[in-house]
Amino acid sequence: MNRRKNPLIIAAALALAIALGTTAQPSEAGERVPLAKVSHIHGIAVDPADPQRLYLATHYGVWLTSADGTAERISDNDNDYMGFSPHPSEAVTFLASGHPSTGGNMGVIVSKDGARTWQLLADGIEGPVDFHAMDVSAADPNVVYGLYGSVQVSRDGGKSWTVAGSPPTDVFDLAASAVNPDIVYAATRNGLMASFDGGKTWKAAGTEGQPASMVETAPDGTVYAFVLGSGLMKAPAAALAWQPIANTFGEQILLHMAFDPANPKRMFAVTEKSKILTSTDGGKSWAAMSS
Repeated sequence: MNRRKNPLIIAAALALAIALGTTAQPSEAGERVPLAKVSHIHGIAVDPADPQRLYLATHYGVWLTSADGTAERISDNDNDYMGFSPHPSEAVTFLASGHPSTGGNMGVIVSKDGARTWQLLADGIEGPVDFHAMDVSAADPNVVYGLYGSVQVSRDGGKSWTVAGSPPTDVFDLAASAVNPDIVYAATRNGLMASFDGGKTWKAAGTEGQPASMVETAPDGTVYAFVLGSGLMKAPAAALAWQPIANTFGEQILLHMAFDPANPKRMFAVTEKSKILTSTDGGKSWAAMSS
């Protein structure tokens, strides 16, 4: 008999997977490896100059994929990049946070050359922060949200930060709205949450009691989420009326998602095992990215 696993047990395993990731070996800038060898992926972004390529932020630097099924480490260090967030309108600009390979926290860092070199942008509140969850608002790229104890917000592109409010319990992911800079979503152990006042207060946004591992906003404002037990779902920006898209992932749990800016139906996702999946029909069907 096929018994469905308890969502809370899965959520506990999910939290452990996010915290520990999978094993990987440090590498040098310029090294090229089969895509399957890139593990512990913390963030993903489509290269606007070539939508066939993906940026992968990992425990050991930032990598760029190639059409031949390999990936090259492009960052000039092997730091642990968390909260990896592409700028919505500047193609080669990224924000991130995380841990240096030597230990400690990196604060908020920025790259202006396609994730190759990075500079400190700000320490954040009670920092240097380590934003495991961070997102830049496509509605106003000056607005950036991050989670480090409290929900923090920057309204000058990440240069200065203030405490917006207390986060929901057990947050796995944050996503800023693409249509309103004061709206931010959270994927949590208890379901999806939304704030309509810039992170000050939160309320349930559906799927109560079902852990949500991921939330992401598409350029058109549509909100996507992966809900354990229900699979991939979406809701229009105007009203969080969730619609199922696909629930054929088996034991896989989606943690990150990115969209092809030239083709909104072409999507990419990363599982808790750092497996990269692709969809060309708006998320209805998925296939493993070749390696």
